[in-house]
Amino acid sequence: MGFQTSDDAGVYQLDEATALVLTADIITPPVDDPYVFGQISAANSLSDVYAMGGRPLTCLSLVGFPSQVLEPDILQGITAGAVEKITESGAVLVGGHTTEDEEPKFGLSVTGVVHPQRIWRNSGAMSGDLLILTKPIGSGVLFNANLKGWVSEGALGRCLSVVNTLNRTSAESVTDLDIHAATDISGFGLAGHALEMARASGVQLEINIEDVPLLDEALKMYRRGVTTGINRTNRELIQNVTRFDHNLPAWHEEVTVDPQTSGGLLFAVAANDEAPALAKLRDAGVEATTIGKAIPYDEPYYLAFV
Repeated sequence: MGFQTSDDAGVYQLDEATALVLTADIITPPVDDPYVFGQISAANSLSDVYAMGGRPLTCLSLVGFPSQVLEPDILQGITAGAVEKITESGAVLVGGHTTEDEEPKFGLSVTGVVHPQRIWRNSGAMSGDLLILTKPIGSGVLFNANLKGWVSEGALGRCLSVVNTLNRTSAESVTDLDIHAATDISGFGLAGHALEMARASGVQLEINIEDVPLLDEALKMYRRGVTTGINRTNRELIQNVTRFDHNLPAWHEEVTVDPQTSGGLLFAVAANDEAPALAKLRDAGVEATTIGKAIPYDEPYYLAFV
């Protein structure tokens, strides 16, 4: 598997029982705390392996660092935060590469494994499937609004807790179910990644916008006029193939293209697997929510928010 359907990672089969899952991701700091930045970045990078149904094994760090401006203990803090999440995932950090850069950047190249018959793709959603999302959205606008000092301590703490949480539990909780399609929600936002799933699967995804879980104060920040540098681009990616069938204001719609860092997993499951999937996820402490369904493709719309 390569990049044909914009899947979350590449997969290379070794033998009848083992395939490698390969991915890389790197981000700039969404927060000032080096340790927390390392945690978020690692969780974000590891997520793509979980989105394929895989198990992370090894990680290589990818680092850009302005060594003439920032002290070495900041880089040490970033790495320590990343190692904490890598260890939590069951993987190990085996090395990496650091380059001089104008601003800090950190990420991981992750190698995992999956059984070739248990790979989750973004291309298997079928009409009648229900859509389950495992994390609330809205981190992008909250991180930007926090630069203005507009986000409450409680809302920011909640946001950091969500993005720091590995998708390991979400993935492992439903491995014994028939997951028709899966992806993680990251930089393209909920709408962008749902569009990738719909287009790859040849269906329309109908999402109930009122059922989409949101981080505290995310809508409040959009209502105040805060946005991100990515919203406009994400909106352009979906605009010709997406319908908004409701009377919500434009600032409410913006949360659907809010870029996520270490967002949740989006699963497409058969209707009779919805209840077992939700039960398993919630029993494991995952805030899983059914947000919509797959229906037959209605040209030109792959995505509809109702």
